[in-house]
Amino acid sequence: MDIETRWRLLTQAALWEPAEETGPSGRTPEPVMDCIYEARASGRPVRLLKILLTSACERDCFYCPFRAGRSFRRATFRPDELARLFAEMHRRGLVDGLFLSSGIIGGGLRTQDRLLATVELLRRRYDYRGYIHLKLMPGAEPDQIREAMRWADRISINLEAPNPERLARLAPHKAFAAELEAALTTAGRIRREELPSPPGSGRWPSLTTQFVVGAAGESDRELLQTVARLHREIGLARAYFSSFHPVPDTPLEGLPPAPPQRAQRLYQAEWLLRVYGFRLEELPFDEQGNLPLDEDPKLAWARRALRERPVEVLRASYEELIRVPGIGPKAARAILRARREGRLSQPEHLSALGVSLRRAAPFLLLRGRRLPHPLQLPLP
Repeated sequence: MDIETRWRLLTQAALWEPAEETGPSGRTPEPVMDCIYEARASGRPVRLLKILLTSACERDCFYCPFRAGRSFRRATFRPDELARLFAEMHRRGLVDGLFLSSGIIGGGLRTQDRLLATVELLRRRYDYRGYIHLKLMPGAEPDQIREAMRWADRISINLEAPNPERLARLAPHKAFAAELEAALTTAGRIRREELPSPPGSGRWPSLTTQFVVGAAGESDRELLQTVARLHREIGLARAYFSSFHPVPDTPLEGLPPAPPQRAQRLYQAEWLLRVYGFRLEELPFDEQGNLPLDEDPKLAWARRALRERPVEVLRASYEELIRVPGIGPKAARAILRARREGRLSQPEHLSALGVSLRRAAPFLLLRGRRLPHPLQLPLP
């Protein structure tokens, strides 16, 4: 198979992996050029190439288009081929970053070695200093994880499900604790206990994981319980949620697809846990442990918690302000500055600071008075 065909097959295959191009809303933008995405990584914009080293796989995960035994055209790059191709694209100014994953062939350890060889060639032979997000394979050994952390800016492994019971419905031959979660735990321990030593940035990479949503009967509460625990225990940077879509010729082909709004609500709720300081028990779960599909969870929480106890803008702390719908971290900091300077007396002043009054007004007081109904406020 020629290089162009393999490139096309392996970049298309990587579309199944949400990555840095997915923001807190959960919406994935269209690629700017085939497999290259406008993304943000380490706080800066990057044109991110997403690709697999191979789409061959010996695992038989029930939902996966690459599962062993499924009939489709597979492709593979050697580490030196892929490193050379990416380095050339970077030299031509087409890409700034790389997201590299792989199917598993010859075992997780051997596959991990091939991934490591690819990124080491990029760093050493081609002197590439840009952004790399590298996947860990199930069962990766501590030395391999440490080596991945030396070369990459971000590493991740897909937990796929929130716990062993749910994983058994998706991938019965994967071990949740021993193969998947152990890799994240090891990476977290390295970040916490070992001195920074990677080349380039001088700091260890961030950690992420991914879940398949809607195929194993899991609730949103189950997913977010695991996410909250990983934020707390290993410093997980963020979680990604991939909505289940049935794939022909797989054991789960008869299941309905997950509603896209569900992944969006999970992204928003994870943002509330990680950025806005919410506790898991504050999220607006229903009796089945799921978030409302028709409403932003921050708004749903505010309707319940703030409708009768609105927040006084002139006295609220930063932590109280960012819990109000329509006020994000940037606007909350701007409010605190304006308060110190005595520049807050009218609703229009809040609008000028970046507050979405049409979302925030029902939950705010200004000088002890409720703000006018949002429809009565002038447009910003």
